[in-house]
Amino acid sequence: MTTPALDAHVRLDSHPTHSSAVTASLTGAQAHIAHLALEADGWTPVGENILVLARIDSEEPYWAQQAASALNVAGITTEITPGLREAIDEEWTWANYPMPWCTRSEIREVSAEAQKIHDDTRHGHLLIHAHAQDGHTTVAVGTYLSGGKSVYLHGENHLRQIADTFDSPAQALVAFEKMHGDTMRPGPARMTDTERAAAKAQTQLGAPAVEPEPPSPGPETVPVYAGDVSDHDALLDTFLDAHSDWSKWRTWSDETTHAIHEDQTLRIELIHESPADDTAWTVAAYETPVSDRMWALTATGATPAPVLQELLDDLADGEWDTAVGTPVDEKTVTTATQPLTDAGWNHTVDGRWIRWTTPAGDAGVQFDAFAAQHHPEQALATWTVWAGPNPDRPTWTLHASPHTPSSLLANLSENLAHGTGTHQAQAIGHERRANLAASPPTIPAPKAGPAVSRTR
Repeated sequence: MTTPALDAHVRLDSHPTHSSAVTASLTGAQAHIAHLALEADGWTPVGENILVLARIDSEEPYWAQQAASALNVAGITTEITPGLREAIDEEWTWANYPMPWCTRSEIREVSAEAQKIHDDTRHGHLLIHAHAQDGHTTVAVGTYLSGGKSVYLHGENHLRQIADTFDSPAQALVAFEKMHGDTMRPGPARMTDTERAAAKAQTQLGAPAVEPEPPSPGPETVPVYAGDVSDHDALLDTFLDAHSDWSKWRTWSDETTHAIHEDQTLRIELIHESPADDTAWTVAAYETPVSDRMWALTATGATPAPVLQELLDDLADGEWDTAVGTPVDEKTVTTATQPLTDAGWNHTVDGRWIRWTTPAGDAGVQFDAFAAQHHPEQALATWTVWAGPNPDRPTWTLHASPHTPSSLLANLSENLAHGTGTHQAQAIGHERRANLAASPPTIPAPKAGPAVSRTR
């Protein structure tokens, strides 16, 4: 028997600001039927006939597909946008998943149980009495208000599980205090980054609509260091699509993407939506997958796209000329900066600092001889590349440690000296107010660990 079609239409699309969440836009005289069905299935209303599915396991595209199938069976027309369809069809696995024996469907079962615990807590069905830190994860004890069962919870986000049950809250709390008395704290733990991202997606769809602005002039050609920032996420995605020997892999947070070379000795970390003057990119090289870093390089969120593109191209080549233990000498510095000298950049020496700046003073490269000679084993920012009004107020900066390959630095210098980019005239840049420190900053260690599979 064919189910009669209802006057309801559901359009499913990717969330505009959350990487995996899904939106549902409802139309039609019987849209309320679809609304009730989706809300009962865990979707959150965020506006008139608009709902959002935001989970803590990044499985929203899969469950959106299931919702679409159920709505179709009920006679409700559904539309899935091409972007969401691509996410639904995408194959991925969690990197370093602690239960590697699980199949994809079994992983979803574990995640679904964790999602239920999260939803029960969020909706007040599960009252959390206390939490504690157990090694690198969080544990908690709580009671279901309907039925009175008390539970011991272990893990965070999509790995949270009910590890034990008790007949009463008193019995559960006594056992919990016995195991975790040293770190036990009342009430629930602070939300994780993943939980905060999901909560944010459930309350807003993005920036409010604004009045259209008058047409702006087209982009102008500028030196590469003055180019527009562009889309860093798209830049990394394009790089990975073009180089099959690199893989993207997922961490517990949607705020960061990691990429790793197939030999696991070269790693990239990109922090999404990083402020203009904070570190957004970290590149690190290792002699072996388990050894200490050979060299590292960071770039702030306002670094122009063509500068990063040159860097990624050089990483793809992977031919380095600097080894651990090799001193950074005059030859290394000359090789790295020869393109700047040839291009007529001003060369000055001020104590420990050796600097090359453009004639206009709007960009420069600085070498810290003290850090290179006295602390070569540390991840100090021996090299600093900047552009902006002046060195104390740079628009963007790039830092590199002592043993960063001189060939990579030379290519970077060549690009700074002769490369071009585009700049949209009306774009407003973000300026950073900071002084070049007497002691160079330390380049942060990337959070990457050995990758196990290609992920999105």
